[in-house]
Amino acid sequence: MRTLLAVAGAVAALFLTIAMLGTAGWTRPPMAQQQTGFRGTAMDVIETRANKAAKIEANQAPAPADPAEPGGEKASAVYQNVKVLGDLSADNFNRLMASMTEWVAPEQGCTYCHNTENMADDSLYQKRVARRMLQMVQHINSTWKENHVHEAGVTCYTCHRGQPVPKNIWFENPGPNAGHGVIPRNNGQNVASPQVGLTSLPYGVYAAFYAHKNTPEDAIRVNATSALPETKGKPIQDAEKTFAIMISMAQSLGVNCTFCHNTRSVADWSTSTPNRVAAWHGIRMVRDLNEDYMLPLSETLPPNRHGPLGDVPKMNCATCHNGANKPLNGAHVVEAYPELAGPVASADMPAGVPAQPAATPDPAMPAPAPKP
Repeated sequence: MRTLLAVAGAVAALFLTIAMLGTAGWTRPPMAQQQTGFRGTAMDVIETRANKAAKIEANQAPAPADPAEPGGEKASAVYQNVKVLGDLSADNFNRLMASMTEWVAPEQGCTYCHNTENMADDSLYQKRVARRMLQMVQHINSTWKENHVHEAGVTCYTCHRGQPVPKNIWFENPGPNAGHGVIPRNNGQNVASPQVGLTSLPYGVYAAFYAHKNTPEDAIRVNATSALPETKGKPIQDAEKTFAIMISMAQSLGVNCTFCHNTRSVADWSTSTPNRVAAWHGIRMVRDLNEDYMLPLSETLPPNRHGPLGDVPKMNCATCHNGANKPLNGAHVVEAYPELAGPVASADMPAGVPAQPAATPDPAMPAPAPKP
């Protein structure tokens, strides 16, 4: 009798569990799918419709300011110490300054960069940094227009999103610190790092791949060029770094591997999408900006703006993309501000900063097939 009651109780519990799970609304949410490669290759970006809608909403470009009246005196004739964009009319210059306030410091206002008792004063480091960032925006929109940002361009808002310090910046990672005794040695990995999708892969890959323009061309490539080894290959740690940076790029753009690669043969350029070429140039653009525009700010930025190892903030793919495969959903933000699309102003350029042309892909790198 006791056995019969136990079996009956177990059957009743099973049916109740099935009923609970069946009526809990645990169904797959509606999905959004975008084909990025050839048909039949499963090269698709797949995400929930709710996530896609939220991502689009979070990446809306702000409305541009009303155009300034044409004509009028130049800003350099009206104001003192205008070292960048002095050829703009005073009205257009003021329009851009008001827009920059909304893009970067809407809560702090003009006083974030300016001494309102003397607007020509350069004592605030924020003003000197902003001047350099204007030059960087012009550099991006001119030098990198053809190979990466195209007609969309960038403005200060692309990275800042209404915050004085962009959300997605990075510093050198010091790794885990020991309070006392033996300092832990983890070979730069085995710590769940948000930069690499909370995996235990190497967490110092930004410093390895994004900091300097002279990074070797094969730094990320770890695949062999022949079926059987002919020379000593790269160590497994290099492959782990490549996986780590790919994870970081994927989460920075809110995509998966097949946005750029045909996973049948990840290294094959001929079956990759055009997005892979854009990403190749994007990596080199980030290196260019970090070396020529961010690293030289070391003496300009105060210690509290430096990282734990004393380095300046730097950018990565997420700094502009913020989880969208096209920053600000691909809006052509520079069209309303043509002064940001022009050639780089030379005034107040730090010594030793060369004007660098855009990187050119390896001639041996095949052009990817067009999108289907």
